[in-house]
Amino acid sequence: MFNILIVEDDKELSQLFQKVLEKNGYQVKCASDGMQALETLDTAYIDLIISDIMMPVMDGITLCRQLKEDVRTSHIPIILLTALTSPDKHLEGLEAGADVYVAKPFSFKLLLAQVFRLIEQCEKLRKKFS
Repeated sequence: MFNILIVEDDKELSQLFQKVLEKNGYQVKCASDGMQALETLDTAYIDLIISDIMMPVMDGITLCRQLKEDVRTSHIPIILLTALTSPDKHLEGLEAGADVYVAKPFSFKLLLAQVFRLIEQCEKLRKKFS
């Protein structure tokens, strides 16, 4: 069972993510901002993070940078979601270390495929290096 952390300040969207991901066999934890996500990562093993960019307290770009700079969390794949679709914002997300940058509105089917592929890649790397 793989663990996914949803970082989203919109409670309804967060619950929808949780419902869809759990229906597809994933364990899900939720955080409402980047700071709460960091606290969750101190106590839970997470395989993948899906984070909004625009949030209070700590935004998704800052969260992504901090996670990718920390050796304890740098291996966790991150999908950034945002309504900000300009090429500059997309580049900023990728430069912060995001593995995937998804513009809202998005297809849950496409998002699930990206989640599956990222986790599959991580599993292959773990097996190769263990």
